[in-house]
Amino acid sequence: MTKTFSAAGTGGSFAGSAITRRGLLGGALGTAVAAGLAGCSPGSAGAPGTQQSVAGGGGSQGYDGPNVELAYWNGLTGGDGPIMRKLVSNFNKEHPNIKVTMTAIAWAEFFQKVPAAVSNGKAPNIGIMHNDDLGTNAARRVIDPLDDVATALNLTEADFAPLAWNGGLYNGQRYGIPLDIHPAGFFYNKTVMEKAGLDPTKPPTTGDELMTQLETLKSKGIQGMWTSALSVYNGPTAHMLTYQFGGKMVNDDGLTVGWAEEPGVKAIQWFKDLIDQGYSPKNAAGDGDFVSISNGKSAFMFNGPWMTTPMDAVKGLEWGASPVPNVGGQQVTWAGSHQFVLPRQIKADENKAIASRVFVNWISQQSLGWADAGMVPARNEVRESPEFASKGPVTEFAKELDYIRFVPSVPGVTDVFTEYNQAVSSAMLGKQPVADALGQAAERANKILAANKKKYG
Repeated sequence: MTKTFSAAGTGGSFAGSAITRRGLLGGALGTAVAAGLAGCSPGSAGAPGTQQSVAGGGGSQGYDGPNVELAYWNGLTGGDGPIMRKLVSNFNKEHPNIKVTMTAIAWAEFFQKVPAAVSNGKAPNIGIMHNDDLGTNAARRVIDPLDDVATALNLTEADFAPLAWNGGLYNGQRYGIPLDIHPAGFFYNKTVMEKAGLDPTKPPTTGDELMTQLETLKSKGIQGMWTSALSVYNGPTAHMLTYQFGGKMVNDDGLTVGWAEEPGVKAIQWFKDLIDQGYSPKNAAGDGDFVSISNGKSAFMFNGPWMTTPMDAVKGLEWGASPVPNVGGQQVTWAGSHQFVLPRQIKADENKAIASRVFVNWISQQSLGWADAGMVPARNEVRESPEFASKGPVTEFAKELDYIRFVPSVPGVTDVFTEYNQAVSSAMLGKQPVADALGQAAERANKILAANKKKYG
């Protein structure tokens, strides 16, 4: 059973963006929620570090108790939503004594509603969060530790892509069970490439190749890669290119940002040059990258794998996907991970706790179907199966797993990206030099990280 709370945005981790789309647990709401949670009695897993294993094998042996209904909340409001709903429906058919109701809430609302629901004793039984949200929500006791779940289900790092598995950790404890990895990828319109005399079976793999092909397109009157301030910061692209030039968005200790250093400046300048040099219109809309590649006005787009379902939905569009070209000199790309979480329950219900674990384990095992949303399954046995090899573009994204990067999951880390987004917008629109805009934003962001350090300890 499914229902949709809000259809805004996309289900991927950006809007297309994993970071900018998220509501932040900050300000007055965050303070109120934190105060409310501080007075909550422990849920089924107990206080952090003291949780007890759930009876019945923690769900490892299935669920044979009385009928239960489980609330499952996530932010999958885009093209990936129907695919997850199908998985939920299949689970319900196979488990007649468990009824899972999925509620899709735009991420910005999701990260307001979940902590409020926990505080009010009305938390969903199961949720999905991004890897870089876990630290914040663990520190605020919005979600329970899952070490007992991993142990009961006999899940280890050997079962998953290592970065995704480790992305579920905060302060040495597990708070997430990984579902997928979603790295930034490269999309191309085969018809437009052919029109310009380019070989659609040979997308660019380096920055030089990309610029050569863009120049060829330009000579044919085609602006090959539409870019705007919104598409740069409201997606994984700026992060990806910062990493490729050798930088970091947030330093590993979570105390300072790295985007104002030379690699971060080069990344934004590269995108601005696409406009200044005529490879993109000066007034492209925020979604101009997707619209232009869909209607045949451009050839290329950097974006997240969640764009596969919207691309498939465009009638007559002949398109392909590949790993991102190495523009900056280091073969690296941004990635995020959807992780299953168990929100804290004020009143424990052992049957629901077991059934929730059964659901998480089942979806993880069935995540081949989730690959239809463009997401790379985190579970090795699924990703290495013969069936996965026939999944099309997502298999190209899977090739990137050896060189993906996550933002460190320190509490409040996503708070700083509002500053970054404003700086990128100012730089891309020519209101400030790139270095000045990013530098000023970094000063403000570092103050936010320092304040969060004091807040969360």
